[in-house]
Amino acid sequence: MCGITGWVNYERDLASARPTLQAMTDTMICRGPDEEGIFVDGHAGLGHRRLAVIDIEGGKQPMTAEGVAPVAITYSGEVYNFTELRAELEGHGHVFRTKSDTEVVLHAYLQWGTAFVDHLNGMYAFAIWDARTQELLLVRDRMGVKPLYYADTREGVVFGSEMKAILASGLVPPVVDLDGMREVFASIKTPGTAIFKGVNEVRPGHFLRVRREGVTEHRYWALEADEHTDDLPTTIERIRELLDDIVARQVVADVPLCTLLSGGLDSSAITALANRVVTAAGGDPVRSFSVDFAGLADSFVPDELRSTPDAPYAHDVAAFAGTTHSDVVLNAAHLMDPATRVATVIARDTPNSADIDNSMYLLFKAIREHSTVALSGEAADEVFGGYAWFHDENVVNGTDFPWLVALHNVDGSGYLNPDLEAKLDLGTYRADNYAEALAGMPRLEGETGLERRMREISYLHLTRFVQILLDRKDRMSMAVGLEVRVPFCDHRLVQYVFNTPWAMKTFDGREKSLLRAAVKDVLPTSVLERVKSPFPVPQEKAYLATLQDEVGKLLADPQSAPMLKVINEQTLGGMTQAPPEAGLLVRDGLESALAGHEWATRYDVVFDL
Repeated sequence: MCGITGWVNYERDLASARPTLQAMTDTMICRGPDEEGIFVDGHAGLGHRRLAVIDIEGGKQPMTAEGVAPVAITYSGEVYNFTELRAELEGHGHVFRTKSDTEVVLHAYLQWGTAFVDHLNGMYAFAIWDARTQELLLVRDRMGVKPLYYADTREGVVFGSEMKAILASGLVPPVVDLDGMREVFASIKTPGTAIFKGVNEVRPGHFLRVRREGVTEHRYWALEADEHTDDLPTTIERIRELLDDIVARQVVADVPLCTLLSGGLDSSAITALANRVVTAAGGDPVRSFSVDFAGLADSFVPDELRSTPDAPYAHDVAAFAGTTHSDVVLNAAHLMDPATRVATVIARDTPNSADIDNSMYLLFKAIREHSTVALSGEAADEVFGGYAWFHDENVVNGTDFPWLVALHNVDGSGYLNPDLEAKLDLGTYRADNYAEALAGMPRLEGETGLERRMREISYLHLTRFVQILLDRKDRMSMAVGLEVRVPFCDHRLVQYVFNTPWAMKTFDGREKSLLRAAVKDVLPTSVLERVKSPFPVPQEKAYLATLQDEVGKLLADPQSAPMLKVINEQTLGGMTQAPPEAGLLVRDGLESALAGHEWATRYDVVFDL
């Protein structure tokens, strides 16, 4: 995994722009702590920070293929079928200098042109500069696992894995307008958008073609609606075959690899399957890691989202599967460390940081001391229908994004400055986004009733909600130079399960019926029967009290906190006086204020509201 950036300017030679390219590249040292490289050719400059995972010695970047004119790539991610592609390309006469997947992607482009994207299986974001045609390609993987941002300038584009790389170019000021604030507070992630004015994100399954004449967008993959003809036993068997193949591909690395194990069905399945593959090949048992909070197992109190603590179930899986397991134990003091908040806000480039970001960052930081690559169970809920609200009549019959209906967070009324709240009109913004999302959904002819509606709900999760979670996991992991792979985002599995009927996805009357049946032989009964529980949060009363104290300091000096121009100070003040048993919304509101303050001051944000 790596960080990429670059600049194309058709009106000037960028030979003298190395200092700017260096500044852009330096913003992503955390994403690529091992090496850096800069390539300049006439109108184009590419920057790269490397996290070495495959072919440690040979995979240096930016990488070029020399010919009449160079073709260069700066690449982030992993292509899991690179071994097969390499063999196919050698059959076409290609000669390789390295063992890296980067070189395979570069030669695939030389062989097939832009059609090469159809041959790739993986998570990736990369740029290719073709000096022969003076053209830049920006490519993002099908599910949007890896981020890629760009800004269209009058003379070309600037781009980067993160928005901070674009801001470092000096070509795009840190301005946030009403649309940017809508993205911050709407609790959705609109494909293609970013919060800074003038910055966009390459949409999942798309590539951009940048030419002197301008920028054009091309879609190369999207979910399709197909009739599912397999019976239940065949479907379960096919899902298991896909999972076995996916995991076998994704445990390949030239550096230490581990799994993230929460004790839930998703991460447990990936952990057990990965350990089988690795040990069958003669390797040592896989290392698995869980996050826990001091005293949580002994004093756990169920809340509206979590009915059980993770630790006992994670330990059951580790013992059953035979992994080498470690718990990373955190407390409130760890989460409230100012350095942690700074790190998470910088990693996200947004004010959306919360306690989950902090604990995830600290978990990954601890794991990075032992491993460079981790496998995660992220996205299984979106693929297999794992959230409780999939079975909520209010959600099924609702006319808004399902997670917003389920969490009773329709418009966030009262948290924002009243004047700004009126301007933002988040209800209309969400309604328009909801309508746009459903308008793009593929539909199966003749599908009606509950099956049609559940296809809609699945589609919304696979194209909108999962983007929120993937973005957070990418940012928190890459902030410490840890590559997190997400097997459930393999497009073959996503496409297959998307088209299985809802009745089949819930054939045993529970959530994720198909996944449970496909992996039942590798997991203990305790985990197979466990009800879903989201990422854990600290329950120490001292944590809320510390948040309240920190926000109280901001309110005491509002002139030094530009974000308070956005938030309703009266509402925020009330949150600082909330009792210890206050719900998650109070804690999230306090977290948002602190993260927003850090973001606005550190990025010198200009609000154009």
